Amino acid sequence: MKKQTRHEAGIKAFGQRLRELRLAKGFTQEQLAYSSDLEFSQISRIERGVINTSISQVFQIAAAFGVPPKELFDFELSA
Repeated sequence: MKKQTRHEAGIKAFGQRLRELRLAKGFTQEQLAYSSDLEFSQISRIERGVINTSISQVFQIAAAFGVPPKELFDFELSA
């Protein structure tokens, strides 16, 4: 059986990018949760890099921000 892997650096970088965009757009975590039809705690866990979010949730968040999904992936990974 193949071992399931997590890309910790990518998950954390995605969360940091989400927080950066959220603040730039003037959203609180609560407002983003409401606008994207996600739980507030889900937004918090994504931003902290605790969970590996789904592609469906990426599309929901991008729609709430009014940006293409690729905007959420505009980050560099540390070496």
